[in-house]
Amino acid sequence: MSRSRKMALGIALAVLVATSTGSLLTRGVMDNLPFLRANGAFVAKGIVDQRPWQTASTLAALATSAEEKEFAREAERLADHEVDQNFSQSLRQASLNRPKPSEKAKALQQRMNELQATVKADQAQVAKLASAGEAAENDLELAKAQLGLDQSELDDTADDLTRETDEHRLKIQQELNARQAEMKKYNDAAAKGEQESAVASVGGRRTLARRINSWFANRSRQQLLQQALKLASDDAAALAGDHVRLKAEYEQPQAENLPRLEAIQNKSTQQSVLMILADRLATQKQLVGLYQKWSRQVEIQRQILVHRMLESLAIIAAIILLTILAGWGLQVALDRTLRDMRQKNTLKTILNLGTQCVGFILVLLVIFGVPEQTPTILGLATAGLTVVFQDFILAFCGWFVLMGPNGIRVHDWVEIDGVGGEVVELGIFRTWLLETGNWTANGHPTGRRVSFLNGFAIKGKYFNFSTAGQWMWDEIKLTVPVGADIHRLVEKIYAEAVRVTEADAKMAETEWKRVTREEGAPQFSAMPQVNLRPAGAGVDLVVRYITRASVRLEKRNKLFEKVLEALQEAKQ
Repeated sequence: MSRSRKMALGIALAVLVATSTGSLLTRGVMDNLPFLRANGAFVAKGIVDQRPWQTASTLAALATSAEEKEFAREAERLADHEVDQNFSQSLRQASLNRPKPSEKAKALQQRMNELQATVKADQAQVAKLASAGEAAENDLELAKAQLGLDQSELDDTADDLTRETDEHRLKIQQELNARQAEMKKYNDAAAKGEQESAVASVGGRRTLARRINSWFANRSRQQLLQQALKLASDDAAALAGDHVRLKAEYEQPQAENLPRLEAIQNKSTQQSVLMILADRLATQKQLVGLYQKWSRQVEIQRQILVHRMLESLAIIAAIILLTILAGWGLQVALDRTLRDMRQKNTLKTILNLGTQCVGFILVLLVIFGVPEQTPTILGLATAGLTVVFQDFILAFCGWFVLMGPNGIRVHDWVEIDGVGGEVVELGIFRTWLLETGNWTANGHPTGRRVSFLNGFAIKGKYFNFSTAGQWMWDEIKLTVPVGADIHRLVEKIYAEAVRVTEADAKMAETEWKRVTREEGAPQFSAMPQVNLRPAGAGVDLVVRYITRASVRLEKRNKLFEKVLEALQEAKQ
């Protein structure tokens, strides 16, 4: 195993260990479900227990199917009623269990009585001055101001006395006011649809990946429902115990030192508390039954999800089986129809790859479904394919260049990337050459077929040695021994070369003139040339001439024949 693979394996194992440890350490994160609101924020537990509503509202946000949502609405209704009754019971019990007044409370009560008397006196003074008419207008304004001041002090003293003697009841009332404000916001949000679950029903899970995710979500929801069921059962048991205890207190006789009116009021309050407690107990029992039904419904949906996952796995298995059978069937068909082993192996490879790609795509569609962001995915796929197949795209564009007026054609003699030869095939993506030797040598094919992507026409360079007549320069070289009449020999060879290539030279100059679009005499000359080069045994005589590629060997043989005749005459 290479070092990079070992490093990647070590990083993967480290991430696995870290995430597994974190998951293990946070496994109890949902134990505080009863103290969660629907938006997942923690709230502190107050004097009055509001866990039934918090639990029901949290679970309502997790409901997916129509049956679950119906259970969720009923659970919210019962939990809301139970919490309201709990507030009513708490307020009544707070009025029963008032603490014994302290010295400060007695002082506040005495001060309050004095202020009440003062306020009554101020009111009488204001009434008296008001009946006196305009003569006492200034005194009336002063009396009204004094009345407002004394009334304000009376109100502050009453608030202080309430906080001192009935602080517990005041806190309960504040919690009730806060709950009523929150419930108004919750109902307004529910009316606008903000509380609607974003998870689709089980029937909408058409892919294996979504069904697996739904199965895990269903499992988590089942666990939360079991927690809610246990909580409701515990609360019902606690309420049953409170009901027994309060009923026993209600049946006990009142203290003899209490006034008769206060004793009757206490009995009435205890009776109201018992009625509320009985109602709360019945509500909690209904919640227990509702959570049990909800849990059974979630279990049914889990079974449906398992069934759907098995269907998806069966479809994947069928796709894999059909892919294998299709590949085998195509190979059998190729074996019966084709005889060329090379072509047969090529087609087998292509068909195997094609069937495997199709099967892989179908399996991905079953697992993940059709992409929802089709334009974005198509854009990314197009960009990726452009990068991968940029050479083929460039080759396709280069084909248009090669097919233009300045391109190449079949049978042209060209040089591409240092390889020369005759064009034998010009395709949309590739150009095939039959490789030949050097132009100044024999020019015979080497037997190799060379292929080039047509991108060389755009980003590279190529040489075309063929015009309309496929003109090319050729040469022959021979050694003339010392002692021969060199000048006479050169003149005769040159004259023979001119006579043999005269027609081709004139035609080549005409075509060159047309290609270069010149007016008047062309700058290029197609007349043959005879060059002399010193050599060890005499003089090397090189004859260069123009010829068509198709008759190159014929022209060369004819010139060799004339040169040999000239050499024979020079020896005589």
